Amino acid sequence: MPDAPRTAADLRIALFSGNYNYVRDGANQALNRLVGYLLEQGAAVRVYAPVVAEPAFAATGELVGVPSLRMPGGRGEYRLGMALSPHVRRDLASFAPNVIHVSAPDVVGHRAVSWARRRRVPVLGSVHTRFDTYPRYYNMAWLEPVLAALLRRFYRRCDALVAPSESMAQILRSERMNYDISIWSRGVDRTVFHPERRSLEWRRAYGITDDEMVIGFLGRLVMEKGLDVFSDTIDELGRRGVAHRVLVIGEGPARDWFEARLPQAVFAGFQGGDDLGRAVASMDVLFNPSITETFGNVTLEAMACALPVVAAEATGSESLVDDGASGRLIRPGAVHAFAEALRAYAENPELRARHGAAGEARSVEFSWDRINGAVAATYLRLIRQKARQRR
Repeated sequence: MPDAPRTAADLRIALFSGNYNYVRDGANQALNRLVGYLLEQGAAVRVYAPVVAEPAFAATGELVGVPSLRMPGGRGEYRLGMALSPHVRRDLASFAPNVIHVSAPDVVGHRAVSWARRRRVPVLGSVHTRFDTYPRYYNMAWLEPVLAALLRRFYRRCDALVAPSESMAQILRSERMNYDISIWSRGVDRTVFHPERRSLEWRRAYGITDDEMVIGFLGRLVMEKGLDVFSDTIDELGRRGVAHRVLVIGEGPARDWFEARLPQAVFAGFQGGDDLGRAVASMDVLFNPSITETFGNVTLEAMACALPVVAAEATGSESLVDDGASGRLIRPGAVHAFAEALRAYAENPELRARHGAAGEARSVEFSWDRINGAVAATYLRLIRQKARQRR
């Protein structure tokens, strides 16, 4: 039996992802950063995921395509991995990983776990979103208990899980998904997200005057991001006579619905890299009513730009925002309370500045290398545990 690996350079990681690079989102950008970090440490990494002819961005590391189909239900931009084909199985056996990482509870993820369990290779599962909450946004809330049971079966077959926040880890434990759960947080690139990126000239190009208070939305434009609650809250601000502008950064299948719902808003579309940092820093407050995130990358990015954040009191945000100090945490769906929190920031620039500065100070704690190093340490721990079980 070979010696258990001692450092990250000894790792051979097979990573299974449902969406590694064909549609850009916070989860797959975190996975690509992780792979980049592992490669820099000398680890061997191979990624297995659906592929498309024109992905949203170049994949980090070596990517092997798996058979997939378009996702049904009007979400055809996503693909559903269907199987470990003979080619993929041969490639996986040749690569001979000493740890498997599954990041999506799809068919391919299940097959990968089965492959690993037959060979007594440890499996780490990473949790990136609240899949069990999605049906309520598509009038299928009755599916949530069924989906939760399916997720429980998948996650309990993993040797351990990593979650982006302690609040999400607590939910996973309470729902009996697994009991070996550690934290794989998220970092922020402070060369991109910084208060000095703010540009009044950029705002003016979109018709926003220097003295207007801008409420920002940042994220993929899909209903599960709380677009309905966001829109209802903006309506309530209008009824209260609160002066403001709305700036939406992002693209997605619900853009037409969102534009029709908020005809006075500025839609700047997708922004990336330095352009994204400039767009976020040019807001005055971020409003994030979503309850589906397990961490909330957009919340951290806004905090790094010294913006106060008004967010739903839900997993992710409640681990980042200090209520009453760097922003406000509001009961999910409480439109009037969201509106009151935004009104306070609109009418009190000093409050915005004070809470924004507190958020920026908190964001300094999130270093990508430290965070990804913790995942590498978890891989090594699981391999040592599996080796002891064999002996």
